Amino acid sequence: MIIEDLCIGYFISRPNRFTVKFKSKTNNIELAHLHDPGRLKELLIENTPLLVKFVPTYKKTGRKTKYDIIGVKYNEEWLLLNSSFHNRLVQELIENKKIKELEDFHVHKPEYTYGNSRLDFLLKNCSNKDMFLEVKGCTLVINKIAKFPDAPTTRGKKHVDELIKIRKENLLSTIIILILQNSAETFTPNYETDPEFSLSLEQAYHNDVKILPVHILTKFENNCLKLSYDKILPITFIEK
Repeated sequence: MIIEDLCIGYFISRPNRFTVKFKSKTNNIELAHLHDPGRLKELLIENTPLLVKFVPTYKKTGRKTKYDIIGVKYNEEWLLLNSSFHNRLVQELIENKKIKELEDFHVHKPEYTYGNSRLDFLLKNCSNKDMFLEVKGCTLVINKIAKFPDAPTTRGKKHVDELIKIRKENLLSTIIILILQNSAETFTPNYETDPEFSLSLEQAYHNDVKILPVHILTKFENNCLKLSYDKILPITFIEK
C-alpha cells in the first residue's frame, strides 16, 4: 500500500482524543483529525515529526479540521498512525496472497455482523467455507516486543470473545494484529494495560482461533508512505 501526497508537520498538542494541533513547515498552526483513540503517549511528544495529508473536501463535508494525521516518526523511523487504513491494508494483502496462512481465502464481505458484534471481514475459500476475521493495529513496541493494546479496550475483548464463540461452533475465525513498527521482533498481549483483553486473547489462542501478528515494514520517500508485508511474528503469552 502507498499513501501519497503527504507533508511533514510537528506535533504541538492533543486537545482531545481525535484532534491534534501541529505546526507546519511554514510555521502555521493547524488542526488535524487523529483516527486512532489509543493513548500513544510514547509517540505524541512535542516537536515530534508527523505525516499529515490535506483533505480538500473538508469544507463540503463540514469538517473542523483540514488535515488527517497519517504517520509519526519514532526512533528515526516512520509508522502508520491512522487506523482507517488498517482494513484497506489487510484487504490488499489478502487479495495479493501475501499472507500465506490466508492464501486460500478472499474477502467476501467487509464489516460483517455475527452475533452481537460487527467483525471486520467475512472471508471465503474456493469451497465456500467461511472465515471470520477481525483486525487490530499495534503501534506500541518496547525492547523489540510489540504489545497490544496500549489502552483498555472492552470493544476489543468483545470481538475476541465473539471469535472464540464462532470457533467453538466449528467455524473458522482469525485475528490479525498489524505490527506497525519496523523494530518489532515478537508479539505479546499487554497484560499490564488490559489484563482482561490479554486473557481473552490467550483463551482464543488455546481454542484454535488463528492469531496472526503481521509485521508491516514502513518506508517514507517522495512524500509517500509505503507499507509492505514482512512476516508473521512469533507470539508469546508470558508477560514481559
